[in-house]
Amino acid sequence: MKIRQFWLHPVALVLAGGTIMGLALGIRHVQGLFLVPITGDHGWTRETFAFAIAVQNLVWGIAQPFTGMIADRFGSVRVIVAGIAFYALGLVLMAQAATPLAFTLSAGICIGIALSGTAFGAIYGALSRIVPPARRSWALGLAGAVGGVGQFAMVPLAQGLLSTIGWFATLIVLGGAVAALLPLALPLRDRQAPVAVAASQQTLRHALGEAFSHRGFWLLTAGFLTCGFQLAFIASHLPAYLLDHGLAANHGMASLAIIALTNIFGTYLCGHLGGLFRRKYLLAGIYLARSGAMALFFLLPVTPLSVYAFSAAMGLVWLGTVPLTTGLVSQVFGVRYVSTLFGFVFFGHQVGSFLGVWLGGYIFDATRSYDLMWTLGVGLGVLAAALHWPIDDRELARPGLAAA
Repeated sequence: MKIRQFWLHPVALVLAGGTIMGLALGIRHVQGLFLVPITGDHGWTRETFAFAIAVQNLVWGIAQPFTGMIADRFGSVRVIVAGIAFYALGLVLMAQAATPLAFTLSAGICIGIALSGTAFGAIYGALSRIVPPARRSWALGLAGAVGGVGQFAMVPLAQGLLSTIGWFATLIVLGGAVAALLPLALPLRDRQAPVAVAASQQTLRHALGEAFSHRGFWLLTAGFLTCGFQLAFIASHLPAYLLDHGLAANHGMASLAIIALTNIFGTYLCGHLGGLFRRKYLLAGIYLARSGAMALFFLLPVTPLSVYAFSAAMGLVWLGTVPLTTGLVSQVFGVRYVSTLFGFVFFGHQVGSFLGVWLGGYIFDATRSYDLMWTLGVGLGVLAAALHWPIDDRELARPGLAAA
């Protein structure tokens, strides 16, 4: 009984969810470290690798609304368990892929589906229903911070494994580590939590119609596209960008580690601030801060100091958008279908991720430079800030449903 009570405590639930999300996002975070060794051994272009990772991001976005519907209907635990299984399988198949098609099917489609069940949508959706509203911002922020610890730890671990056992064995080891997460999914039974019982009898069809007719929903989705574009481009291409400018490979590893480390504090801080200030203004500020950091990094000479400063600045605003965006969806539309609605918003994010990864490889192969990508990232950040400012973030009134 004591063990059961411990697993039902909000802190334990947040730690379990954050750990799953941390390893899932951590492996995704270090994919840029595999770009050079995998393409070198197979004789592929950077666009080949980038296209597979771009497909991963797009499939993640396409699958997220549907995994969200399953979670809202049957509970998040089933989605999370399936996501863990797909992730482990995808990593093993990714290691054995000998052709670009096989690599795209494993790294792109299989892991893309897996991420829809192990990352933001599933974990934040479950916690939004399990944790009382008064502590929701705290829970999402802390889960994001725990996830950030996982991402930070994954960077030196992946680099160490790559240096000692090679990329093939590293992918196999990571697949085993993901499979070991299965027991942590079991406590996240949000459909059995009191908060999961809706006061109204709102249907999924009504919830979707309500969201799709809300101007702020589409502004949030469009703005979230920029988040995906900026983060996917940096995570996938920054290590190669630094190599192109004469820096050693360890600087790419260090930059990803610094991003993950500062993201721990940044995500928790953003989640906490989301309970104190209006989330739409915080999101606008994050996008402006990212654009400023990217512009300075692009204009200044590439040195270890500039790399580390840029990484620290980006890390502070790296994933802080996610608890704020999830919180904004819950604030306006409620938590009954939060996984589904966030899934549609997240699809915009993943369209941006697809473009950020694939365009990065395509433009580099065409121009031998990433200059245009940095310029696009800065411009889109300014546009995203402008899109968030007019969002109507008032909670929707449903007098008819409330009476029922």
